[in-house]
Amino acid sequence: MPLATFLYVVAGTRMSTTTQQLRSGYFSPDADKTAINAFYRANGYVVMEDAFGAAEVAELKSEATLICRGERGALAGVRPPPPAATDDEVLNAFLCIHFPHKICAPMRAALFNPAVLKVLTAVIGPNVKCMQSMLFIKSSGKPGQAWHQDEDYILTRDRSLVGAWIALDRANEENGCLWVIPGSHRHGILWEQRWHGDRRFDCSEEATGFPYGDADAVPVEVEAGSVVFFNGYLLHRSLPNRAPAGTYRRALVNHFSSCETTLPWQRPAENESVAKTDYRDIVVVAGADPYAYKGLKDIAKPIVRPSGDGGCVDWTKKNLGYNDEASRDGDDG
Repeated sequence: MPLATFLYVVAGTRMSTTTQQLRSGYFSPDADKTAINAFYRANGYVVMEDAFGAAEVAELKSEATLICRGERGALAGVRPPPPAATDDEVLNAFLCIHFPHKICAPMRAALFNPAVLKVLTAVIGPNVKCMQSMLFIKSSGKPGQAWHQDEDYILTRDRSLVGAWIALDRANEENGCLWVIPGSHRHGILWEQRWHGDRRFDCSEEATGFPYGDADAVPVEVEAGSVVFFNGYLLHRSLPNRAPAGTYRRALVNHFSSCETTLPWQRPAENESVAKTDYRDIVVVAGADPYAYKGLKDIAKPIVRPSGDGGCVDWTKKNLGYNDEASRDGDDG
């Protein structure tokens, strides 16, 4: 059997099909939960292979195309493409769509995947809720996202945030897989974010000031149907899709936390303190919700993330510059 296709799986290790290196942190659906949790605690991430079957992946990819065509509901600020547009033309128009589970039944069902729940209940606890989903299309030429921590965007009170990154295509270095800095979550610090000015990345800011360099990062290459789980404080990024035209690195990313934490993820209501703010547009996927008495709300709507095509702007709508642009100081036009 060729070495490049040989897989060796034991105690959370496997032989990479792309780099031919023995790597740890890759588990099968029948793996021991204690071993999964131990690796996650130490490293801040873990991979569950074969969590989704080929038919499930194919259905999610088909749904992704229908979402981009506007056939599963409106996307704020986006006009549906003409019916004659090819699938490639449609998909190339998007980098990421937030909250697809609000309009797509199979993507909502993916929240309850048994292998996903096995990992979530191992690393979070018995009571788990989801508050966000994101559908990345990332066709060839699309940018990555600079170093960041997800708790900068979704703050929990008990540091229980976990991202579950479902690969819908094989993800490798060429097409822009995830990179992580193992163990970087253990500082418990949300590092300062700044504009990066780097065209390799989208319009999100970059974490800075942390005591690591790019050499400390490892690529998390996975096959379609695998799921990468990572802690909300883990530093991670992705690079652009450099694969040939027509190559995609699609992924469905869902975010989960304990049900015990409240979520200050919105402006407080009138006469409400920040301490009491609790985002209730959630889906309970395991166990019980101790705040069920508050009820649920329908707040989030599917939106499209800016990819940086045509430039990026800050919250004041001011254009953000790039490092490769010549200084315009003193330019008299």
